[in-house]
Amino acid sequence: MIALKDSLGTEFVERIRAIFSENGLLSKATNFEFRPQQQEMAMAVARALEEERHLVVEAGTGIGKSLAYLVPAILFALERHKRAIVSTHTINLQEQLLEKDIPILKKILPVEFEAALMKGRQNYLCPRRLERALQQANELFTGPEQNELTRLAEWAATTRDGSLSDLSLEPDPKVWTQVCSEPHICTQKMCGQNPRCFYQRARKRLLAADLIVMNHTLLFMLLGTPDEQEERESGFLFPNDFIVFDEAHTIEQVASRQIGVGVSQYGLRATIQRLYNPRTRKGLFTVVRDANGVTLAADLIDDVDKFFTAVESRSDFRKGREFRVRNIDFVPDTISGRLTALQARIADVVRRADDEFLKAELQEFGRRIRDARDGITIFLEQAAPEHVYWVERTGKTAQFLSLNAAPIDLAPVLRRMILRDNCCCVMTSATLAVGRADLAYFRNRIGANEAEPLRLGSPFDFQKQMKMFVVQKMPDPRDPDYQKALEYWITHFVQKTDGRAFVLFTSYRDMQQLAGQMQKFFVEQGMNLFVQGSGVPRGKLLDQFKTTPRSALFGTDSFWSGVDVPGEALSNVIITRLPFAVPDHPLIEAKLELVQERGGDPFTEYSLPEAILKLRQGIGRLIRTKTDRGIVVILDNRIVTKPYGRSFMQALPKCPVEII
Repeated sequence: MIALKDSLGTEFVERIRAIFSENGLLSKATNFEFRPQQQEMAMAVARALEEERHLVVEAGTGIGKSLAYLVPAILFALERHKRAIVSTHTINLQEQLLEKDIPILKKILPVEFEAALMKGRQNYLCPRRLERALQQANELFTGPEQNELTRLAEWAATTRDGSLSDLSLEPDPKVWTQVCSEPHICTQKMCGQNPRCFYQRARKRLLAADLIVMNHTLLFMLLGTPDEQEERESGFLFPNDFIVFDEAHTIEQVASRQIGVGVSQYGLRATIQRLYNPRTRKGLFTVVRDANGVTLAADLIDDVDKFFTAVESRSDFRKGREFRVRNIDFVPDTISGRLTALQARIADVVRRADDEFLKAELQEFGRRIRDARDGITIFLEQAAPEHVYWVERTGKTAQFLSLNAAPIDLAPVLRRMILRDNCCCVMTSATLAVGRADLAYFRNRIGANEAEPLRLGSPFDFQKQMKMFVVQKMPDPRDPDYQKALEYWITHFVQKTDGRAFVLFTSYRDMQQLAGQMQKFFVEQGMNLFVQGSGVPRGKLLDQFKTTPRSALFGTDSFWSGVDVPGEALSNVIITRLPFAVPDHPLIEAKLELVQERGGDPFTEYSLPEAILKLRQGIGRLIRTKTDRGIVVILDNRIVTKPYGRSFMQALPKCPVEII
């Protein structure tokens, strides 16, 4: 039996090798270049799939890693009647896969396959819920909300996919939540027979697809808790599936946000208000004419606000939007009993209702009330072991609060959830290594100690394509002359490349301040300055930068990674400071404490490797193709004056360096 599996393995791996060879199937694609690293990665993915093992691959920029995992994944899924899930962090990469890479493979591969994008169900309109909302409009909506409902109904009659991305204007969230697809309400039983139900149609496409593309956030939401995941007999989301994580360097950060407890004041208020809103006197309790429910919900809105006011009075937000909670019963629990009473009231109304659809709506709210109550109890009792607890300001003007708890060490959690036996999970990114070829840092962080590591260098010639400048003359950021020096050197290097520059910051406030000071310089030079956070969405900002000559773009966190500007539009990446995370977020603070408790050094074991990975990501924005040329500028002299600077330099592409 073992020999048979071995021989099958070799046959499949050999076929993949042939596809990626100089005269293989892929050579028929336009712009194909034979890349030994791409071939090696494709074979490693094929082997991992065959042997149901986990694989971690660092694939340097330019390898063509998406094709290297797509080809074996598609062929393996078809031949073994499995489903391939590809999870990405950014929309950019999703678009590249669906609009560029997958269409190429549909033309070239000798098999037919179906690929589909999976979005969260709340992205889709449910025509049945829309119909109900229109019938109950007077009991549920105010005048302006009814106008919005009419607009959505008109759009529903013409839209092809019925999802938010097809709407030209963003809908009013209060109205959209009443008409979008919801679990337990828009179900196969209720809506499956309706040919116009957009979510059920999308679901059918997903069930027929061999390859599903989605994002990390949705994936971790759907995976549920580690316990729920362990109960699944085979696969992750579907029976017999396997996962490829691209942009895998973000897994820990995304999973931390999704696994754990999150109770939002805004969300809880919105749920209660959908039962009854005392301001508008609308809601489901008015639809069913339940006076007791109306009174209970009306009082509870005030109770929720009083509870969160007490939370706010005990929290200290001087350092930022988060406040870490270290004590049990941080505030008195004035709310969970009231939520239990509301839940009981909902159950009572459900028992008396004849209308199946109305029952489903009410039961869904009952579940949400129960989940919020459980979350509040866990938070106040600090009942989840080895978690860190914090309160966070949320909303555009930070007017609401949320209670959060997340596991401090994700490794054991992810090991149970995605690194299970008899499953295959491939993780890849251009930056996973912190100096070592065995990718030990990344593997330890996410519990992939048993996974096979593979590190493949970039095919680009950095010696010829890139030059690095390090400004040793930069003063310390606390020095009064620091701001002036920053302005001087950015001016100097932006002029050197006639714009075409990304200037990357680690602090949003510093970026805004400097942008204000430098506006005059850009106007005088006839150059264009684009600044993140100026009200333009990130994608649009990037398009404007690409298409406007002589431009500079000032960006923070989200521009360090997942952004692709090939060609001359980007010829200069300026790093204002080494990207050390400020340990003021409770989760980072708790991770550092954990390293210390275990007898380690928090700086060398967490802060430094994380900063190296982020710097590698930032610099990785520059050279995207074999013909790209450009400079990288580092305006932080610690990279040459501090002992740890060597670790940064060793992790960067080998290219000429000039120290000024």
